[in-house]
Amino acid sequence: MTAAKTRWADIERARQFLQQHFVPTRLIAATSLKNVPDAQVHLKLESEMPTGSFKVRGALYALHTEMTKGQVMEVVASSTGNHGAAVGYAAKLLNVPAKIFLPVKANPAKQTRIRACGAEIVERGQDISEAFEGAQEYARQAGSFLLNDATNPDVPAGTATIAIEIIDQLPSVTEIWVPMGDTALIRGVAFAAKRLRPDVRVVGIQAECAPAYYLSWKAGHAISTATCDTIADGLATRAPVEENVFAIRELVDDVRLVTEAQMFNAIEHLLVKEHVVVEPAGAATTAAWLAKSTTALRGPVVLLATGSNIAEPILRQALMRGQESAR
Repeated sequence: MTAAKTRWADIERARQFLQQHFVPTRLIAATSLKNVPDAQVHLKLESEMPTGSFKVRGALYALHTEMTKGQVMEVVASSTGNHGAAVGYAAKLLNVPAKIFLPVKANPAKQTRIRACGAEIVERGQDISEAFEGAQEYARQAGSFLLNDATNPDVPAGTATIAIEIIDQLPSVTEIWVPMGDTALIRGVAFAAKRLRPDVRVVGIQAECAPAYYLSWKAGHAISTATCDTIADGLATRAPVEENVFAIRELVDDVRLVTEAQMFNAIEHLLVKEHVVVEPAGAATTAAWLAKSTTALRGPVVLLATGSNIAEPILRQALMRGQESAR
């Protein structure tokens, strides 16, 4: 759903549908992130959604919408994990078989989530782009519904409901910081936030080791990267969609990069200081805030904590790094 195709009516339909299945996620004050005088920093805990990630909003609404158009015999998706779990959850809820294509050696915590939903896992390729090629080819041959969150027009309507909740919970919000992977999240959040509060700034956060959309946002056209090798598998995109680039150029006020070390630091900080468990992509906004929190603020800031499905070795490494830096 690019900016030109987004309709408020779609978002309102998504809100009405999703509120039948989910309660609003919590918005909490993060006192440990108050690093400048009078700062008001909040965390939007999308990590508390049923699959441990915001992705279920878009997947459930998109699958439901497709099913209103005709029979869906099977839903297929490619994913680094969270979208796959979301599609699996939606498919189980709506009684549709699901097949999820993952890169080889995908996050085991996310694989467990997918299997718990009863979806079939197919390992294909070294990254999300290669997994998508496998899913696309299978769906074409099988006649299945391919739910690709990077291009499906209904997914951002689901993610837009996050912005509605934020503004309901914190009407004075002035900035919303959003992790950027395939951009479905930030396109939905930014569109809804600016519709409700045109003066709200939206800041996108990407991994320094997977900067394709950052480079594209700056250049104004899609720029692919050779690799996207980052601990933040939820941000690991290397082949931007041109229409998505145009949309974020229109909607997103700033885009920043975070390093692997900064994400490790943020994971440890949120766990120890705020008792919030996040995966690297879910920690990206906090990582960016900790790296540049002396920026002058206009008012309350909301950082999206988008997922909690962290692999155990990553969590252990984050804690070890924190212990070493504390010595």
